Amino acid sequence: MRLGFILLLSLYIAGCTPKRGGIIIAGSTSVQPFIEKVAEHFMEKYPGITVNVQGGGSTAGILATLNGTCNIGCSSRDLLPSERGLRVVLIALDGIAVILHRDNPIDNLSVEQVRGMFSGKILSWKDLDGQDKDVIPVTREEGSGTRASFESMIMGDEEISDACLVQDSNGAVREIIATTQQGVGYISVGLVDEREKAVAIDGIKPTLTNLITEKYRFSRPFLLLLREEPKGDISTFIEYVLSPEGQEILGSSGLIPATQVVAD
Repeated sequence: MRLGFILLLSLYIAGCTPKRGGIIIAGSTSVQPFIEKVAEHFMEKYPGITVNVQGGGSTAGILATLNGTCNIGCSSRDLLPSERGLRVVLIALDGIAVILHRDNPIDNLSVEQVRGMFSGKILSWKDLDGQDKDVIPVTREEGSGTRASFESMIMGDEEISDACLVQDSNGAVREIIATTQQGVGYISVGLVDEREKAVAIDGIKPTLTNLITEKYRFSRPFLLLLREEPKGDISTFIEYVLSPEGQEILGSSGLIPATQVVAD
């Protein structure tokens, strides 16, 4: 499964200097809540090491790693050719779910229909066998790894319309959809809760089983980034994330653990 990710520590690299007083992690807001959960357990196990997790988006995390302003970067997309030169650590795979308000009667959409809503070509739910109400598409900001993956996997050659509402995190998108019956958005599968619903795409639901078997095709990597071979506390943290305990935390949160990707 995804041979490019089989090596958990694919090298491309040069050096993030550990900062006294703890480990600073910055980048993808998609990765952020999951790595925060791992960091909480890590700090319980290693009380002498502080882990500070910040957001900012995948592009910001990549740049912060390249510039050495963080110890570990986070990205929810693959690196561009211009961004290479970093050590890339796959920690999990995540699915991208298209979400609707829980009271929206639609349970399945085609890729073309999703593309039409976000490109501005489909403006009313009645065109999708829904209610005669305007579609309110909610997208992520430029530089977001979630948006980059959505554009690559769903939008293709179509551009996201400027008429879409723009939010700066998965959580913000989720909040709008949970309170907006006409809304449609996209977030990490692992972050979908009971206040909204993830629809099937072309008849395939974004379940963990369908992600693992690749029946549901819309997934992306969750990566940690380093400038050099990890040492000291940074090495200890990376090892913990890839340990059975760390991978179990990620798996129980709705992600596909990296160890399972390798096993497959």
